[in-house]
Amino acid sequence: MSDVPKIELSKDLLPTDGRFGCGPSKVRLDTLTNLYNTKDSILGTSHRQPTVKNLVASVRKGLKELFSLPEDYEVVLGNGGATAFWDIATFCLIDSKSQHLDFGEFSSKFAKAAKQAPHLKDPEVIKSEPGTHPVSYSNSEVDLYALTHNETSTGVSMEIVRPSGISQDSLVAVDATSGAGGLTVASEEFDVYYFAPQKCFGSDGGLWMALMSPKAVERTMKISESGRFIPAFFDLKVAIENSRLEQTYNTPSLTTLYMLNDQLEWMLNNGGMAFTTGRCDKSAQIIYSWAEKSAYAEPFVSNASQRSHVVATIDFNDQIDAMSIAKILRNNGIVDTEPYRKLGRNQLRIAMFPSVEPDDIEVLTKAIDFIVENLK
Repeated sequence: MSDVPKIELSKDLLPTDGRFGCGPSKVRLDTLTNLYNTKDSILGTSHRQPTVKNLVASVRKGLKELFSLPEDYEVVLGNGGATAFWDIATFCLIDSKSQHLDFGEFSSKFAKAAKQAPHLKDPEVIKSEPGTHPVSYSNSEVDLYALTHNETSTGVSMEIVRPSGISQDSLVAVDATSGAGGLTVASEEFDVYYFAPQKCFGSDGGLWMALMSPKAVERTMKISESGRFIPAFFDLKVAIENSRLEQTYNTPSLTTLYMLNDQLEWMLNNGGMAFTTGRCDKSAQIIYSWAEKSAYAEPFVSNASQRSHVVATIDFNDQIDAMSIAKILRNNGIVDTEPYRKLGRNQLRIAMFPSVEPDDIEVLTKAIDFIVENLK
């Protein structure tokens, strides 16, 4: 860090918590305290016994309540994170051909997995430039439409709406890893809404969760009975059956489960989705208003309706080195504001997940202003 000037921030320019990473995200200190207090009752115990099964049941119930799911929707859990779920979908949810919206690093990966699957037809991929998102349309050959609620790499979010004119038998599967819990969504607009807990849910990675409609469950069972080869680890039917027993197919991280459940309780006790999205909306209003008024910065996403309220990407003009700002922030204990490496832009990327205090976003903007003034 010696390649940047030593700029020390005063106390009033330091957030109460300096973690602004887009994953793993900030974990609330209350969650860690609560976890420590359960050290001899959950950690190191069997995940097939009531203590942990009750924890899984609490997670499933909490997610169903948070997302206001219909009674016949199921909450399914498994190990491996959202990356594993892309492979699971190629085996268990796509019957023949899928359509994918590709507008960043992560939305492109599911399309790649579908293309590489030898038992599937080549997917239809609709691509747009980073900083925008494309729009899905009906295709009679497609049986699964793959949408992304929030593109973590670029700070673009899209409203989740079931594409018009699609077959009643088609599924809509939404990658919601960085959006779930921070962005509004209606259950009637999706059949599978899947995500991992290391973003809005303030936990660790290595776990995936899927909110599934009866139609999605039916598709899973039909494919399972078709004779298609499905590795046990990627078998969604196995995950569904185990989730109904309040457990996962193989041993989960109990720490991850506990922190996820603690975050869910915090969300629900404070007002549920209205509370979580309200915090994210407030943080977004603060940072985008600041960037729009700035003489040296601006939001990367030009269309305000597509700007994410959980991940902000802020461009800087050529006279300002964003990486130097990030390094000076890190020297002062404000971490993980660096841009997504593969995007290759002169920008900062800042998480605004529910755990992040909107007031800390305000302080962060003032700290950046101070650093820029002292870099001149």
